[in-house]
Amino acid sequence: MAGSPGSRTGRPPVRGAGARPAAGRNSPDNPVRRLVTRARKAWDRPLTAYYVILGGSSLITVLGLVMVYSASQITALQMALPGSYFFRKQLLAAAIGGGLLLAAARMPVKLHRALAYPILAGAVFLMVLVQVPGIGMSVNGNQNWIALGGSFQIQPSEIGKLALVLWGADLIARKQEKRLLTQWKHMLVPLVPVAFMLLGLIMLGGDMGTAIILTAILFGLLWLAGAPTRLFVGVLSVAALIGLVLIKTSPNRLDRFACVGSGDVTKCWQAVHGIYALASGGLFGSGLGASVEKWGQLPEAHTDFIFAVTGEELGLAGTLSVLALFAALGYAGIRVAGRTEDPFVRYAAGGVTTWITAQAVINIGAVLGLLPIAGVPLPLFSYGGSALLPTMFAIGLLIAFARDEPAARAALAMRQPRFGRKRAGGSAAGRRSGRKPDRSAGRKPGRGSGREPGRGSGREPGGGSGRGSGRVSGAGSGQGSGQGPRRWNTMRRRASAARPSGER
Repeated sequence: MAGSPGSRTGRPPVRGAGARPAAGRNSPDNPVRRLVTRARKAWDRPLTAYYVILGGSSLITVLGLVMVYSASQITALQMALPGSYFFRKQLLAAAIGGGLLLAAARMPVKLHRALAYPILAGAVFLMVLVQVPGIGMSVNGNQNWIALGGSFQIQPSEIGKLALVLWGADLIARKQEKRLLTQWKHMLVPLVPVAFMLLGLIMLGGDMGTAIILTAILFGLLWLAGAPTRLFVGVLSVAALIGLVLIKTSPNRLDRFACVGSGDVTKCWQAVHGIYALASGGLFGSGLGASVEKWGQLPEAHTDFIFAVTGEELGLAGTLSVLALFAALGYAGIRVAGRTEDPFVRYAAGGVTTWITAQAVINIGAVLGLLPIAGVPLPLFSYGGSALLPTMFAIGLLIAFARDEPAARAALAMRQPRFGRKRAGGSAAGRRSGRKPDRSAGRKPGRGSGREPGRGSGREPGGGSGRGSGRVSGAGSGQGSGQGPRRWNTMRRRASAARPSGER
């Protein structure tokens, strides 16, 4: 039968049998692909969001303390105060905020929902007190502060952000449980009127930046609730119209919009010197504490424009690190909101993520000259205890929600000390057998105590030798003591095999 050489064996010819596959991008041996696969597996672990939120917020807070100390020294000395004055106040606020974070992280979800209405009522009451003469005080032209005595002040509008997140999430969750969100009036009322009431109280003091953050939180809640496009666009149009009127009626706000992308030092002193600080930092900065712009050239160097001082002293590497930390924090918050089955957790996590992300974008965009200067601090980073305390409580909410995921709870429950499981397993095995644990269980099988039956005769009824009797007796006594260690090891292997990939 004629054919190709491969047809003599009855098999089709193999093409390129001797050629080795080229190591391309789709090859399993590609190191880049292996790295991406391992990164995806690590990110899919149940405790990843928990660790990212806790670690990212801690790093931002610690780095913020360092930069507050560096950026505020000259300002403190110019005010005839000790160089560490602002740093000590920020450190005290961070310590109190750490306590609030731990308390919020340990609270159950029901308690968070129960606190929504008291926090809202307290925030509204304090915002009204701000407008009372003799109680409220003006700082930089804005009537948004209450003096607590000495050098301590409080800004109630910062508490209003937390109040809107908790109360709005609880309200929408209750309406969803009753299946009322399909009607537009239940979608808007009373969420939008209460939000506009908070915005009105804030705008009475002239704080446009905080009003923008509250508006972003409101839109985030409506978007998470599944508001239709027409409703969403309608609320956005009303808010944009009100904002346009407020901007047109204020020369100060008009000047801020005129400074976007401008290089006029006479009219846009703060914006231009913020760009100078970032430009002079280079790749790795001039060194910690070596900023030039903080020597009176850059206003609010330790509050609204602390990111510019960070760029000057730590360079592009420092600013990109801060941006990466905020991006990781925002992505982890989105993951928590997307993986939960609890409506309140989803809305509250989404509201907190919207709050922190929007405020960071507005602050950094103003420093970069891409957005008008809104006068909002960088979350967890800038100086200001009034802004730090509610933000750290909100981070505690995210941590509590990340721990409350079913997979995360299972992973945390399995993180028990191994020695504790051994002792518990040994005592349980002893109780089941009714015997005391044998201390000679760890000896070799053939070197028993000499009191075993097979040792005297040299053989067992089954025909085994004395050495074999040691094994058989050891196995037979496994119900009491000999098999105890084997059961522990087996349990450990089973536990490690049954652990999800996200335990660590």
